[in-house]
Amino acid sequence: MDKNHFFPPHDGVSLRELASVIGAELGDDSCADRIIRSVAPVARAKEGDVCYIVSRKHKADLQTCRAAAIICDPALRSVIPDHLPVLLTSRPAAAFALAGQFLHPVAARVPAVTAAGGVSPAAYVDPCARLEPDVTIEPMAVIGQDAEIGSGSYIGPGVVIGAGVKIGRNCSVAAGASIVAALIGNGVIIHNGVRIGQDGFGFAPGPRGMIKLVQVGRVIIQDNVEIGANTTIDRGAMDDTVIGEGTKIDNLVQIAHNVCIGRHCAIASGAGIAGSTKIGDGVQIGGASGINGHITIGDGVQIAAMSGVIASLPAGGRFGGIPARPMPDFMRDIAEIMVRSDERAKKRGDRNG
Repeated sequence: MDKNHFFPPHDGVSLRELASVIGAELGDDSCADRIIRSVAPVARAKEGDVCYIVSRKHKADLQTCRAAAIICDPALRSVIPDHLPVLLTSRPAAAFALAGQFLHPVAARVPAVTAAGGVSPAAYVDPCARLEPDVTIEPMAVIGQDAEIGSGSYIGPGVVIGAGVKIGRNCSVAAGASIVAALIGNGVIIHNGVRIGQDGFGFAPGPRGMIKLVQVGRVIIQDNVEIGANTTIDRGAMDDTVIGEGTKIDNLVQIAHNVCIGRHCAIASGAGIAGSTKIGDGVQIGGASGINGHITIGDGVQIAAMSGVIASLPAGGRFGGIPARPMPDFMRDIAEIMVRSDERAKKRGDRNG
């Protein structure tokens, strides 16, 4: 890849210092003064880059790799060629993520669109809004009455912050997002086009059609949550919609009213979670999955991509398919379908032969 002016390389840090930052052990002290400036994949890493491996599948690429260092588990050290310095850790993926944040801090948050800083004269801030020091508000943003924004937070162009919304410290809200009826914690990242706090989907059938059920709850987003572009999080009907601390939500996810999501969950793109469902801590939901309403997903559950969850799932399980069922059952069903499909194809071939 050509030089990236969007996220330029770091000025340079020694391998010794980087090892300290990411909590890794330097394999050879003679390389401690090597300079690291950027992250890169194994296949094209060059001098000044750091990369990582978690398995032996990149073994061939390692022979031609010219990285300044590679992060790996001690169990994989034997596959690293002698010309590559190593940083040893039992969590190489996490260590690489920390290295990326350290070397490219701008990429870890929503980057500013303008370089002006402060409150743009082209933004509208209600006189009753309260801003702590060091808040950046870009042009065309609108900050409503009695809204509060904590120090170090960034509000991008065209963002709408509704009346009474509270946003904590060191948050980033990217261009075009809208937030109403919500309380946001510290360190939250909200990407472009996110919608938070709009009506949940609630109607009652009446003699002349559907009658709107008012939605008078809030959205509560705890600290260090990240919400991907164009995701929507509806406010509660009468209770609150809650997103737990440290949870990461991909682009284009729909979270309905009264949903409660626990801490440190991961929800991939295209997932939809229907109203009043409770999701425990550490749950992982694969892309394009659908979660029924008014059910409970236990702590630590893993749900495969494109699954349909129609009933509550116990803690710690792995599930997949439509309807979602334990992974061994799902994989057995898939294997049987494939065998039968092959048999039918063979019979058709015999008839046509």
